[in-house]
Amino acid sequence: MTMQKSNLKLVVIGGGTGSFNLLQNFKHSFNSITALVNMADSGGSSGTLRDELGVLPPGDVRQCLVALSEAPELRELFNYRFDQGGLQGHALGNIFLSALEKSTGSFSEAVKTASKILRITGQVIPITTVDTHLVFLSSSNHLIKGESLIEHSDLSKEPRPALSLEPDADIDPAAREALLNADVIVLAPGDLYSSLAPALLVKGVGETLKMSKAKKIYVCNLVTKPKQTDGYDVDDFASEIERFIGSPVLDYVFYNNEVPTSNLLDKYTHDGEYLVKYQPDSRHERHYKVIGLPLIAKDIVQLRGGDPLVHSRSLIRHDPSLLVPEIVAIHENRY
Repeated sequence: MTMQKSNLKLVVIGGGTGSFNLLQNFKHSFNSITALVNMADSGGSSGTLRDELGVLPPGDVRQCLVALSEAPELRELFNYRFDQGGLQGHALGNIFLSALEKSTGSFSEAVKTASKILRITGQVIPITTVDTHLVFLSSSNHLIKGESLIEHSDLSKEPRPALSLEPDADIDPAAREALLNADVIVLAPGDLYSSLAPALLVKGVGETLKMSKAKKIYVCNLVTKPKQTDGYDVDDFASEIERFIGSPVLDYVFYNNEVPTSNLLDKYTHDGEYLVKYQPDSRHERHYKVIGLPLIAKDIVQLRGGDPLVHSRSLIRHDPSLLVPEIVAIHENRY
């Protein structure tokens, strides 16, 4: 029996695989979905197109469009990666979005056109259309510029790394409107410092999240990232999220409470990645409610050939299906 879709207005903030995984599941359960996408990507195909064509990074937007698409054949086409020749490593969808941006003169218009072609459920909005880069300034005044470089940097000696955007980037007006009109806002899992931080550091995002009357949910990462979030527990992740937002806005934090078999961990995780733990007694009180669910997906992740970042992608994924009834319950004040 097919469950009726919820009419609550859902906004998902993030980028990359974390948002993709949630969105492709949520589209079957919610009539109104808006994906707000990080726009500081500087690695892989997006980084190359950005450098060579002077376009905005299309990769995370492409993933969100594909996740929400109702056209299976076009989903596969947009995700197709060339594995040889001058286009090696590029996803066709990235090239298509860049071509649309060059021809229309507007990345936002490019996304709208691609949304129609892919017949997506909901809408995808870049959280900013400013050509900006993520910047890390170490305690010793060493500067690293670029999301891809920061993603692979050792931040273990910087327990709360100083990150910013250069130049400053203002929130896209459509993104601001979506946040203010939302019933529920979900912060997707993903690399804390190279995927979520660049979205939350956009000028106006924190202020708008504070103003929004929506219920705000953070879906915590399943595993830590070597040399970046080693030893972080659920509250550490939530604390960093709110540091970038600038206010204690979270209402709920979901985390994985499932202990997988050792074989599953060996198969799904890279060396140095460990399950994120929840420690109930680590704080006297929390302003958000913490909810544990068995969130580890059982299906084996299939990585695509030709992906230049294939060796850096995590093999462990969330199962978003359990989140749907919880989100509906939160919206209906059943918690």
